[in-house]
Amino acid sequence: MNKILQKFAVINIIKRLSINQVLLLSVFVLASCGLAYELIMAALASYLLGDSILQFSLVIGLYLFSMGIGAQVAKYITDSKLLKSFIEIELLVGIVGGLSALFLFVAFGFAAAPFRSLLFALVVITGIIVGMEIPLVMRILNSRKKEFKEVVSDVLTFDYVGALIVSILFPLFFAPKLGMARSAILFGIFNVLIAITTAKIFAQELEKYRSIVRKSYIVLIILIMSFIAANKIMIKAEAYYFGDPVVYAKTTPYQRLVLTKYKQDVRLYINGNLQFSSRDEKRYHEALVFPAMELNKNARRVLILGGGDGLAAREVLKYAQVEKIVLVDLDKEMTDLFASADFLTKLNRNSLNNNKLEIINKDAVKYLEASKDKFDVIIVDFPDPSNFSLGKLYSVPIYRLMKNHLNEEGKIVVQSTSPYFAPNAFWCVVKTLKEANLKVNPYHIYVPSFGEWGFILAGENNALNFADDLQIKADFLSPEIIRNMFYFSPDMQEREVKANHLNNQVLVRYFEEDWREILR
Repeated sequence: MNKILQKFAVINIIKRLSINQVLLLSVFVLASCGLAYELIMAALASYLLGDSILQFSLVIGLYLFSMGIGAQVAKYITDSKLLKSFIEIELLVGIVGGLSALFLFVAFGFAAAPFRSLLFALVVITGIIVGMEIPLVMRILNSRKKEFKEVVSDVLTFDYVGALIVSILFPLFFAPKLGMARSAILFGIFNVLIAITTAKIFAQELEKYRSIVRKSYIVLIILIMSFIAANKIMIKAEAYYFGDPVVYAKTTPYQRLVLTKYKQDVRLYINGNLQFSSRDEKRYHEALVFPAMELNKNARRVLILGGGDGLAAREVLKYAQVEKIVLVDLDKEMTDLFASADFLTKLNRNSLNNNKLEIINKDAVKYLEASKDKFDVIIVDFPDPSNFSLGKLYSVPIYRLMKNHLNEEGKIVVQSTSPYFAPNAFWCVVKTLKEANLKVNPYHIYVPSFGEWGFILAGENNALNFADDLQIKADFLSPEIIRNMFYFSPDMQEREVKANHLNNQVLVRYFEEDWREILR
C-alpha cells in the first residue's frame, strides 16, 4: 500500500511541509473534490434526465443547501473528537462521493423510474458531509494557535483556487479522458489520501490510530478496485438498460455515446436517447434527404449539420450530380468512430471517407457565422431539442443564419421530432421557420423505432413539384409515398404555438411537456 502512496507522491511532499501547510493543502484538495462531485452529479442529471439548465440548477442549489446543513452539523463535534471526526468524514466523502457516479449509472440502468429520487438523495447526503469538511479544518488550524483572521483568509483562498482549477480541468480533461464514474472515484481516492495523511501527521494525538489507518486502507482498496472495474460495470448496467449488448461506450467532451448490437441490429444512443436502429434507419434517412434532393435536381453543393453517423451523407451521395458535401458535427469522437469502425462504415457505406465529403468538427452556429459558402440543400439532423444547448439550434436567428447560406431555389430540411408524440414541439419548429421568413412544407413518415416522425422542408417557395420517378433507387420511398408524407391526419393537425427564440427557448418546454404527457 505504501507503494501506492508513493505513486501519488504524498509522503515525499508531506516530509517537506509544515503541519499547517499540509492542512492548507488539504483544503485545496477538499475544495477540488467537493466541486467535482457537484459537477459530476449535475452533469449526470442533465445527461440522463435532459433539460440541462433545470438539472444543473436543481442539483447545484440542493448541493449548496446541503453543504450549509453540514456546516451547521459540524459545530456539534467536540474538540476532543475533532481529528478523528475529520478523518472519518474524509473516508465517508471518499466512499460516497467517489462511488456516486457509478452508483447513479447503475441505478439508472436497473431502476430508471426512481432515479430522480435516488439522485437528489445522494446530492443531499454528499452535500452534508462535504459541508462539514471546511469548518472542521478551520477549527483544527485555529487550535494550532493560528490567528482566526489568517485561518479564514488562508482557508478560503485555497478553497477558491481548488474550485477554479477543477472547474477548468473537469470539462477539458476529467470528463472526456476518464468519464464521469472514474473521475468521481479518482476524487474519492484523493479524499481518502487526505484522511491517511492527516492520520499520519497526528498519529500521536489519535486514539485507535491503527484502527483508523486500517479502515482508511480498506476504503482506498475499494475505490482503487472500483476505478479498475468502473468501465466494465457501466457497460453491464447500460446493456441491462438498453436491452442489447453494448459494443461501444464512451463519454466525449460533449455527450455519452453508446452503441449496441444484437444480431444484425446496430443502435446508437446519445445521452441515453435512441438515435437510430439499423433495422429501420433507412426509412428515416431517406425521408430526411430525398424530398429536398428530388425538388432540387441540380443540387451540387450540400451542407449537413449534425449527422455525424454518416447515414444522411450516404443518401446524399446516391445523387451523382452532387459535387461537394460539407458535414459539420461538433463531436470529433463521433465522426472518427463512424469513419473507422468496420461494422459502422459498412452501415454508412464508408460515406465519411468519400472524397466528395469534407468533415468539419465545429459548433454548427460558429460554422454558419464564419462561413460565406452557399448551398443548394441544407440538411439539419440535430438531436431532439431536449435541453437548452440543443434548443438554440432550432431558434429563429439560427434559421435566418441558415437561410443566408442557401442558394436561390435551395431547400432546407429539418428533422423536427414527432408530430404525433410531441405535437407542440413539432409545430413550434414549423412556426419558428416561418418566423425566419421561410416558406415551409411539414411532412412525416412512420419509423418503427420512433413511431410517427416529422420533418420540415423550408425555402423561398413551398411548391411541391415532385416528378413521377425518383432520380435514384430507393429502399423504402417511392413518389407516391413521398406525396402522402405531406398529408396530416386530423389528430396531427397544426397547433397554435409560439416560435422558438434564443431568449425564451419555448421549444424545450414544449418538447418536455409533450413527452411527459406520453409517459404518464
